[in-house]
Amino acid sequence: KKQHRCEKCSKQFGRLGHLKAHMRTHTGEKPYRCEECNRRFSRKSHLKTHMRTHTGEKPYICEKCRRQFIQLSQLREHVRTHTGEKPYLCKYCLKRFRQLSPLKVHMRTHTGEKPYKCEACSRQFGEMGHLKKHIWSHTGEKPYKCDECSKQFSQLSHLKMHMRTHTGEKPHICEQCNKQFSQLVNLRTHMRTHTSDKPYRCETCDKCFRQLAHLKDHIRTHTGERPYICEKCNKCFRRSAHLKKHARTHTS
Repeated sequence: KKQHRCEKCSKQFGRLGHLKAHMRTHTGEKPYRCEECNRRFSRKSHLKTHMRTHTGEKPYICEKCRRQFIQLSQLREHVRTHTGEKPYLCKYCLKRFRQLSPLKVHMRTHTGEKPYKCEACSRQFGEMGHLKKHIWSHTGEKPYKCDECSKQFSQLSHLKMHMRTHTGEKPHICEQCNKQFSQLVNLRTHMRTHTSDKPYRCETCDKCFRQLAHLKDHIRTHTGERPYICEKCNKCFRRSAHLKKHARTHTS
């Protein structure tokens, strides 16, 4: 029988000690302090678990691969990599997950919830990692550096794609003609040469294009825009290629 009830949320407990520990979730009280780093905890058991990050103790061992863990919950999650068990089910699309936290993140793709907000431009994100990467667009921070040419990037995925310019790797292969590409987006663009798909349409004359860049270039024939300017004579051009060709008249 659960005799002890929380006056804040009406949750009930069988022991008074459990109720007292629960009350700290409402008051924010954290009476247990780590002597190593001064971090505080609401429960003594949480402090004990935390102390293992300082001592290096990992008492929970996987019987399959002997990998060790600080917490029992971490071991249980790890064991699922061996068993293939995915107990957490998305109620919208029935996709399964090994851990609860990835399911919570995934659920936001259905609900549209974006709890992480950029303070600089108010743009919102469903994942903290995406917000952190976005913030670099404001700060200019580029933490990922190419060891070959020292070029820096704000995202690891961009560095990986760049590295292919050095290695020559082209992992994306066209199934129609076996042509290879370093980036998936380039393969998708190429595939339209086989399908005749032209998804980019000019709203002025209804002409269609395979690539967005070609549409943008075409639109300038309507607007008269010439964004590429020669630094030598200030002559303007609609296309970058035309400017490059013109620049040779100054150097020759």
